[in-house]
Amino acid sequence: MPEPLAVRELLDLDREHVWHPYGPMPGRAEPLLVESASGVRLRVTDPAGDRAELVDGMSSWWSAIHGYNHPVLNEAARGQLDRMSHVMFGGLTHEPAVRLAARLVEITPEPLRHVFLADSGSVSVEVAVKMCLQYWRSRGRPGKRRLLTWRGGYHGDTWQPMSVCDPDGGMHHLWSGVLPHQVFADTPPGGFDDPPDPRYAAHVRELIARHADELAAVIVEPVVQGAGGMRFHSPGYLRVLREACDEHDVLLVLDEIATGFGRTGALFAAGHAGIAPDVMCLGKALTGGYLTMAATLCTTRVAEGISRGEVPVLAHGPTFMGNPLAAAVANASIDLLLGQDWALEVKRIESGLREGLADASSIARVRDVRVLGAIGVVQLDHEVDIAAATRAAVRSGVWLRPFRDLVYTMPPYVTGDEDVARICAAVLAAARQG
Repeated sequence: MPEPLAVRELLDLDREHVWHPYGPMPGRAEPLLVESASGVRLRVTDPAGDRAELVDGMSSWWSAIHGYNHPVLNEAARGQLDRMSHVMFGGLTHEPAVRLAARLVEITPEPLRHVFLADSGSVSVEVAVKMCLQYWRSRGRPGKRRLLTWRGGYHGDTWQPMSVCDPDGGMHHLWSGVLPHQVFADTPPGGFDDPPDPRYAAHVRELIARHADELAAVIVEPVVQGAGGMRFHSPGYLRVLREACDEHDVLLVLDEIATGFGRTGALFAAGHAGIAPDVMCLGKALTGGYLTMAATLCTTRVAEGISRGEVPVLAHGPTFMGNPLAAAVANASIDLLLGQDWALEVKRIESGLREGLADASSIARVRDVRVLGAIGVVQLDHEVDIAAATRAAVRSGVWLRPFRDLVYTMPPYVTGDEDVARICAAVLAAARQG
């Protein structure tokens, strides 16, 4: 077995060869080196060789809801490894994937009945869009090929998802004029607890009505817009969308990749509105942050519409679709989540975030402070100095990843009260420095 590389050698190789997300090549800032993780703590080494233990305030981009190195999830992975880690899904099936699909149908809103297992959240959105476009083509209405969404959203970094991310303030404006041209409503006004604005509801209804003949679907992130700006909006707007889509024969897609599995205080954010979509996208927390996997669920109406068309198949088949290892861990993660009072834990974290972030509004140049479920956001009135803010959080013993004008946290659900308070103190320190 080769000797482990020294920290400096690893970081030099990283800078020379490894392209990190949303970064240049070579990188301008040296990352922290994670040596191990357990519970809610990351054990890291900095470029100077100094070791530290950081409370993870990000759940590894919102996925590690049970924390790290969890014995139940570890055992699920080990048990599946002893049977098989992967087998192709074309012409074959296996228990972990079948169990997972059935479980997802059981816990998601009716009438979602059919599950396509994908590789990542962005790919699940690609599949959702393909489902909607092919559904209308199979129905003899190929002109219904555009999507409607509202500004401020984020749905991933692959092609169709980029087309429904915010076209101006988002990170994909570089591709303006190349991406499919979609229909954008204004950003939903107000917050989660505010009543729906009738003028905005009328605006959305009018857009859907005007473009109904060319709209395949409306796609939005329900209740919380994630990487587009961490905005919260009234669940009432989801009811407006559902009613307008039904009235004008347009499909409704909900992207629950970030909001699914309890993050907002409901198992799925659609539950806040009491509605069901025609297509739902899941990812991130699906496997508890262990392995990459996502899912696209649809109704029987959509599935049968595609399967009765000119091309009676959904022509999509990732190599690692239905990966047994990921499916086994996903099953264990869902059982672990639902086998406890997860809602109480999320509510506990929400209370801690509200208390711990209350003083953020007194910090100079803080524009807004908002909390929903296990999500806490401090928004500044300018772009965050990400390097300075991150250093301040690390000095406070916490890992945060600020972006744009936001310092925010989405901690694992197993984060204890003392660590929630520590995360909040780090968010305040990062906001002051940022």
